[in-house]
Amino acid sequence: MGTLKGTAYYISKGIGKAIMDYKMLAAGDKIAVAVSGGKDSLTLLRILNERKKFVPIKYEVIALHVDMGYPKSISKKLEKYFKRYGVEYKIIKSDALKKTPKNKINCFWCSWNRRRELFLAADKLGCTKIALGHHMDDIAQTFLLNLFFQGEISTMKPKQELFGGKVVLIRPLAYVPEELIRRFAAEVKLGQDTCVCPHSTVSNRARMGQIIRELEKVCPDIKKNIFRSLKRVKKDYLL
Repeated sequence: MGTLKGTAYYISKGIGKAIMDYKMLAAGDKIAVAVSGGKDSLTLLRILNERKKFVPIKYEVIALHVDMGYPKSISKKLEKYFKRYGVEYKIIKSDALKKTPKNKINCFWCSWNRRRELFLAADKLGCTKIALGHHMDDIAQTFLLNLFFQGEISTMKPKQELFGGKVVLIRPLAYVPEELIRRFAAEVKLGQDTCVCPHSTVSNRARMGQIIRELEKVCPDIKKNIFRSLKRVKKDYLL
């Protein structure tokens, strides 16, 4: 597949299948890739940028990073990375952290404010799609989160239109398990950064990840089965 080999080839293959199955891209798309600095978003950016060289659909890629103002900012580090690989980019500075009491700051707050800044920047830059680095594990975890804590059956969609289609979110890594991304990140020495938020390691999402890892010991295909179940709903057996 083009110039991609090894783990990158298999990730690209998964991305290609997700793009085809969910009609994520169209000719002339300008894709804003939301880059947090972690392995998932950096892998997505890297592979999407490489795929431009050989896929039939012509599109543009721009990396968007929202600097929330945490003390350990990685903006300068990411800027060097973007320049090294010749990727168009924009660093968005947010002052939301300064305006918010500490007791109000949590994962939902951070996610909401990041998304808001991303949507606004993507719109100003004329982007037609916003690509997020969520993978198969994230989709499985979100399903369990909504089931256990919200009492509903739902998850992240690989392609999602918001605000009447004005914002189109795509998740090209939907078919890619986290382990494959972790392996790629180690192979190419991505030098990814972990979340600086103190809530990240004790969140309910992290707990769902632990539950899935424990269940994988007796059911190795549990993530794939959760993913498949969301496309094989037997409505006659629902309340």
